[in-house]
Amino acid sequence: MTPLPILITESAGEAIREASEWWANNRPAAPTAMAEELERAFVLISLQPGIGARALNVAVEGVRRVHLARVHYHLYYRVAPSGSRLEVLAFWHTSRGSEPELPAQA
Repeated sequence: MTPLPILITESAGEAIREASEWWANNRPAAPTAMAEELERAFVLISLQPGIGARALNVAVEGVRRVHLARVHYHLYYRVAPSGSRLEVLAFWHTSRGSEPELPAQA
């Protein structure tokens, strides 16, 4: 199976950068864990886009999420309406009590 290309929205990219920077600076026992988990998740969803659980309570259609258990984040994504790529819409820590606001268009 050919992997789908991944587009990361601006807001998701910013959340990933901030979380990765914080993790690298504050988790000296596993400073690369965030990068490793993200890489693993990107490979997984690009090859098997249906693998994530359907995201509930979100206004955008077709959104799924995968749990990055080691770092306690959810990665929210969907297959673009064209079917030609994946769109990463949000990167959200599991301790937050609500779902992220997702962009309607990537």
